Amino acid sequence: MIKIGTAGIPIRCKGRSSAEGIEYVKEIGLQAMEVEFVRGVHMKNDAADELRKVAEKNGIALSAHAPYYINLSSEEKIKISQSKKRILDSMERAQHMGAKIVVVHPGYYGKMTKEQCFKLIKEGCEDIVSRHRGDVLLGLETTAKERAFGDLEETVRLCKEVSGCAPVIDFAHMFARTSSIDYGEILKKVSHFKHIHSHFSNMKKTQQGGHTDIHVPIDSAPPFKPLAEELMKRKTNITIISESPLIEADALKMKHILESLGYKF
Repeated sequence: MIKIGTAGIPIRCKGRSSAEGIEYVKEIGLQAMEVEFVRGVHMKNDAADELRKVAEKNGIALSAHAPYYINLSSEEKIKISQSKKRILDSMERAQHMGAKIVVVHPGYYGKMTKEQCFKLIKEGCEDIVSRHRGDVLLGLETTAKERAFGDLEETVRLCKEVSGCAPVIDFAHMFARTSSIDYGEILKKVSHFKHIHSHFSNMKKTQQGGHTDIHVPIDSAPPFKPLAEELMKRKTNITIISESPLIEADALKMKHILESLGYKF
């Protein structure tokens, strides 16, 4: 099963509430929406309960993105504690809204070695999963910046070692690291996970010929069609969230490419 959705409320949605966003996503023929807590978790549990009803009525799969201000590998213990609270708050709201996963940017290497950073973030994830009262997955997103924890190998390794964690494959981020991408190899490495949650957009090209962590519309690189072809060939269960500046327009573009290859939503 393939689901396509938007990162937040679609641009052309007249209302600006998450509930209206869900209804609009359904209206235009998409299947998913990611609720954005990136500036802070301001939604109350009762509001999340109501959001669940709207999502279930419209058949829309929800996920959530935790605040950006998270670093589980900080040198300051207070920042780790605050990060855990933001994640747990996000997971609590996600539980109430019926979302299956909360997306998190785990942390940064700082002055640590990659292995030291891995150990610290793993400890943080284990603590968060043990304290969460529900079945929402802690989604660890692959990152674009080399100073940030989150290449594919360490992300998959952590998710294998900590039950309750799952990789979130940001294809654009992975492309930005090296300005190249092998979709087949990526999907092979995550094939043992039952359902893959992912993000897609294109990345801005630098004057030096590389790519930076700035999202641009889906009309250049990385190309979406080769990914669509791999998904069809492998019959992958995946949710793809559009993080393009043209959120729903590019979500629909991805949907139409998949339909052109024979997929029926």
